[in-house]
Amino acid sequence: MIEILATLSASAAAGMRIGTPLLIIGLLQGSNLWSQIPVLSHISPPILLGCLTCWSLVELLASKKLWGQRLLQLVQLFMSPLVGAIMGLAVASATTAPHWLIACIGGLLALVLQLVQVGWFYRLRGLPLWAVFLQDTLCVALVLFAFDAPWQGGVIALILLWFAVRSAKEWYEWYHKRA
Repeated sequence: MIEILATLSASAAAGMRIGTPLLIIGLLQGSNLWSQIPVLSHISPPILLGCLTCWSLVELLASKKLWGQRLLQLVQLFMSPLVGAIMGLAVASATTAPHWLIACIGGLLALVLQLVQVGWFYRLRGLPLWAVFLQDTLCVALVLFAFDAPWQGGVIALILLWFAVRSAKEWYEWYHKRA
C-alpha cells in the first residue's frame, strides 16, 4: 500500500513539472545519479544532469510569464505521461505489482493533472503567479514525500485527483449552461 501511495505522490509531481521531479529524484540517490531509474539509467549522468538542470530552470523561469506557460504546457502535456510512468517506476521499484501497471497508473495520473492545468489555464486566460508558485512548491514537496513520507504524499496526490475530477464536473456544467 505504501509503495502505491509513493507512486501516486511522485507521479503527481510529474503532472505539474517534468524536469524538476526527475532532477530531484536523481539527486536524492546520491552518487548513483539515476542508476536505478528505468529509461534514465541508460543515459550518461553528466548529460542527464545538465539537461534536467537546464529544463528545470526553464520551467522555473518561463512559468512566470504567459507565453512561457503556453510553451511549457505544450511540452508538459505530451511528456507528463512518460515522466509520470518513469517517476512511478523509480519510486515503486520494490513493489510486487506488475511494472506495466505502476507505469500506467503513474502516467495516467500525471496526464490527468496536466490536463486540469491546461483547462484552468485556458479558462482563466493564464495561471496567476500565486498558483505557479504553489505548483513549484507542491512539485518539490511531492517528490520529497514520495521518499520520506509516502502516506502523506499519496493523500495529497489523491486530493489533487479529487480536485481534478471536481474541476471537470464544474467545467461540464459551466459549458452546458452556456450552450
